[in-house]
Amino acid sequence: MVMPVHNGARWLEEAIDSVLGQDFADFELILVDDASTDASTAIMAAAAARDPRVPLHRFDTNTGLPAALNHGFAHARGEFHSWTSDDNLLRPAMLSRLVATLDADPSADIAHADFMLVDEQGRNLGVSRVGPTDRLLYGNNVGACFLYRAQVTAALGGYDPRYFGVEDYDFWLRAAGRFNFVTVREDLYCYRKHGDSLTSRRARRIQALTAEVVERALPAGAPARLRAEILLGLALKSQFDWRSDLVLRAARADSAYVAAHLPVLARWSLVVARNRLAGWAR
Repeated sequence: MVMPVHNGARWLEEAIDSVLGQDFADFELILVDDASTDASTAIMAAAAARDPRVPLHRFDTNTGLPAALNHGFAHARGEFHSWTSDDNLLRPAMLSRLVATLDADPSADIAHADFMLVDEQGRNLGVSRVGPTDRLLYGNNVGACFLYRAQVTAALGGYDPRYFGVEDYDFWLRAAGRFNFVTVREDLYCYRKHGDSLTSRRARRIQALTAEVVERALPAGAPARLRAEILLGLALKSQFDWRSDLVLRAARADSAYVAAHLPVLARWSLVVARNRLAGWAR
């Protein structure tokens, strides 16, 4: 289990404790301090000092989440890999359930499970149901709770630093054509939604990168309607930019499909305009 941390002191101790409190005890928690300048460094050092399963690595210069993950997994010794964030929590049975799932099916390479959304105070916001991964091009439905064989990391070369913010989605898209996923219908993780998260702070960049990794993952021989549907969907998810390039490529693939969605495109344009005006006002 790798946990990359950059100035994440607010919930870090709770996040670490959720890993150390697993009912499956045969693991290592690799903490990667990505040049933190807050209390994170001291919190991680204390955890490493009290538990031999917690090696600590530190960068003097901030490298970003994908590079920190790759560094952690390069030092991992376990048969299975996973990672978590400094603001999220593992349910006590997460590792035992996902390990048992992969042990029970040698043909399965990646296990992923449902998870609970929580707010800043830890209040439940509802369970997020994951999968099916055959619709991965429509969105990252692998979710936040997962475990995969170390061979997946080796085969894919880890996480791509170019896609900071969607590194996990890119990883799953590359894995989808080569490895088998299995879904566990249990809530095994808590994902915290808050304004300071990477996803919130980098929303505009994440939308652009999402379009890039999905379009790259589209099979060259994909049916015209599928290509149009995916490209138009990506444009409609871009809430800060008029992605006319995506709309045009969708129209070239299937003009009738795009024409049928002109009312939706009109409403989308109004949303983008409103968001841009709000940005300028700030």
